[in-house]
Amino acid sequence: MGKIGLVVAVIVLVIMTRLYFVASASDLSHPSISIPVVTAAVQTKNMPIYLSALGTVTPTDTVTVKTQINGQLIKVLFEEGQTVKTGELLAEIDSRSEEAQLAQFEGQLARDLALLANARIDLERYKKLYSQDAVSQQTLDTQISLVNQYEGAVASDRGQLENAKVNLIYCRIRSPISGRVGLRQVDPGNFVQTTDPNGLFVINTIQPITVIFSIPEDDLPAVIKKVVAGNILNVEAYDRAQNKLLATGKLLTFDNQIDPTTGTVKLKAQFINDNMDLFPKQFVNVRLFLDILRDALVIPASAVQRGKSGNFVYVVNADQTVNVKPVTIRSTNGDSVAVDGGLLVNQLVIVEGADKLREGTKVTAVPVSANNISAQKNESL
Repeated sequence: MGKIGLVVAVIVLVIMTRLYFVASASDLSHPSISIPVVTAAVQTKNMPIYLSALGTVTPTDTVTVKTQINGQLIKVLFEEGQTVKTGELLAEIDSRSEEAQLAQFEGQLARDLALLANARIDLERYKKLYSQDAVSQQTLDTQISLVNQYEGAVASDRGQLENAKVNLIYCRIRSPISGRVGLRQVDPGNFVQTTDPNGLFVINTIQPITVIFSIPEDDLPAVIKKVVAGNILNVEAYDRAQNKLLATGKLLTFDNQIDPTTGTVKLKAQFINDNMDLFPKQFVNVRLFLDILRDALVIPASAVQRGKSGNFVYVVNADQTVNVKPVTIRSTNGDSVAVDGGLLVNQLVIVEGADKLREGTKVTAVPVSANNISAQKNESL
């Protein structure tokens, strides 16, 4: 009897639960049942139009400093993370072998210059003797060839001497750009070579700094139109959570081709970055200001619902019932959106409690307030 009683109890529980849900659904759809909701009025405002994208912070200039001569690194004259200027001395390579080679080429040049001078004197003497039929044509031609030979040797010596001077300059490594030095890859005392793949250190120009981001190709004509007209477009960079504005800059340029695999085009914005809020390889949320939408119909973003047929809102009628109105989002700014879709100014749309509604449901409307918005944000967190 115990098992039979348990089975009967379960059956009764299932029947009661089903009746409860049926009754609940019937109550929600019944015209006499009023569901409390929070509403907001449709307003007309000037709404800024932004293009949003993900961006990567990129140095204005970046240089991997490598040695241009093989030798022992004897001095490092910078601190890691230091800001340096163009031409500033950063490191030194042992230059003794280069100095010795320079002295050797200087001596070789002096020797060949002396030989050339003597050959030219002999040439003038042979010319006079040839005019007096004292020497043969062959002797004169041989002397002319000797002078040319020494002239070539002197030219070669001068080239080698200049090369030695350049190598001596390469022993003192100077900053090619202004920027911030990263961590050094080689410590003093090591033998460095021109074939080292990682170089000695990297310098990045981060003041100013740039952000590269991509927008859909369909949005590119509007950007091009503004740029061609001479407008300077502002760009905002936010943190990952889009809560903190990191920096405000200007659109610098856009790429010369569309990526066919993604259907997007790259844009570059520049930021002064005085406070160093932006750092190379950092991911940021970018908003590009494009235009201002005048006298737009604006509603809270929480009023927009998403269905199979697209976006829609619930509109409260005069008899406190609701209708579904399809809308198209034209622009988003914070918690507000500008929409198209047949809405009227001051018409009430539902911003909270829409999950229990359907066409014709009767509601009790409560105007949106600061407390409603605060509670709504806390629930989303």
